[in-house]
Amino acid sequence: MIQLDGRSLTVEDVVAVACGQGRVEISPAAMAAMIASRRSVEAAMSGNQPVYALNTGVGLLANIRLDEDELEQMQINLVRSHCCGVGEPLFRDVVRGMMLIRANVLAKGLSGIRPVVAERICDLLNHDITPVVPSRGSVGASGDLAPLAHMALVLIGEGSAEYRGEVLPAVECLERAGLDPIKLLAKEGISLLNGTQAMLSIGCLELVRLEALFYSAQTAAAFSMEALGGTPVALDARLHDARPHAGQRLSAQHLLALLEDSPIRRTQGTRGARIQDAYCLRCIPQVHGAAWDTFAEARRVFTIELNAATDNPLVFVNERDPELPSQIVSGGNFHGAPLALALDYLAIAIYQLAGISERRTERLLNPTLNEELPAFLADRPGVESGLMMAQVTAAALVAEMRVLAGPASVGSIPTSGNQEDFVSMGMTSALKLQQSARLAEMVVAIEVLAATRALDFRRQRTTPVLEAAKAAFRESVPAWKEDQVLSGPMQGAADFLAADGFRTRSRSLVEVH
Repeated sequence: MIQLDGRSLTVEDVVAVACGQGRVEISPAAMAAMIASRRSVEAAMSGNQPVYALNTGVGLLANIRLDEDELEQMQINLVRSHCCGVGEPLFRDVVRGMMLIRANVLAKGLSGIRPVVAERICDLLNHDITPVVPSRGSVGASGDLAPLAHMALVLIGEGSAEYRGEVLPAVECLERAGLDPIKLLAKEGISLLNGTQAMLSIGCLELVRLEALFYSAQTAAAFSMEALGGTPVALDARLHDARPHAGQRLSAQHLLALLEDSPIRRTQGTRGARIQDAYCLRCIPQVHGAAWDTFAEARRVFTIELNAATDNPLVFVNERDPELPSQIVSGGNFHGAPLALALDYLAIAIYQLAGISERRTERLLNPTLNEELPAFLADRPGVESGLMMAQVTAAALVAEMRVLAGPASVGSIPTSGNQEDFVSMGMTSALKLQQSARLAEMVVAIEVLAATRALDFRRQRTTPVLEAAKAAFRESVPAWKEDQVLSGPMQGAADFLAADGFRTRSRSLVEVH
């Protein structure tokens, strides 16, 4: 059971609930905070002063004062009018993650809504009701308005949702689960829409996969170093202590652990040995480590945002004396800039991770560079092409990732009558990261295919840790002889990496900071 209190939600909680693990409820303290802030909203609505989104329109229509009998209709209209998403639906895990984070934001007690609204989101999660949410239509200005509106639509019994594997009208899903649609009161419509939860859900889910991919890329690189007889000198801890970026030191320490007691490695400067390796081998800690540091920064940003109030306006109850008048403050916490920058940064980082991986694959296959391995790792070069075209695929994917690494956050376009005149484009950043991450997994998978095949040709054992990793990989992707259709093994390798791959096996070798 995950208790939502608006303060302690973690990236791992999001992943667990998104994947259908565990139940969700609002904590008692959060219930009390929501009740207190709701009283403040009701008091403000009975006054004569206009208060944004409580008794006025929203956006450029904020100067229009609403009569009391118009307030509830405005909530429904707000949800319906913002349901303008298009394109293929977001993945089920993304929507569940978005719902969880939104419920946690409401549980902070700063939104001025009734507890039942947040509870009903939890009910949808616990009864496995997942709103159908189109993926396109958010500019990340007042948050992810369109995606959150499609989620809110299901709460009022409209739209459609997936229930136990079947897409149905929302009202039918609620009936089958024994739930009633809720009636939104003043302030509750906008409180469901303002926020960054769609882009943040994608960010959390992708971050965990990318952290696993880091360890897979590390293991792939170690395979490649062994297959190519790379020197370990560039991993010397003194080098990395002299440039003490945390990720760089982690990468070097981890690689040394993977390569410990290898019978294959060359000694730098001995007769016939290379003095230095190419950058794709020598600079692995610098490149992989920079990617890890980017992941760490994204985790910091995401953790803050998971427990941040992104609604507008916010209701601040006097904590010393709840009986004193509260302050209702309008601001811009829904703006997605912090996430958009982090998501764009991740796309750039994984391009680096994939780009250097593709270069190692090329070195394994190229007969002028691969240390007397068979050309393109073919059993009979000339008669067979081996993995020649797999490297072409890797190059194509890296080229596509280069396009996806272009930041969306620099592409603001004014909306809503120029009221929202500088927007984050964070959802675009999230969606292209989602695409790029899948490509990166395949690029690293191709390196693993090539490096393990190269080690087979060497007919020499590597380190016990790498032998165990290679054996585990071979259970999913067996070795082969002669040319074959490579799409199957490539996808099998990518699936292996996506299902945790080498992370669990190799992470315990070093203390992760």
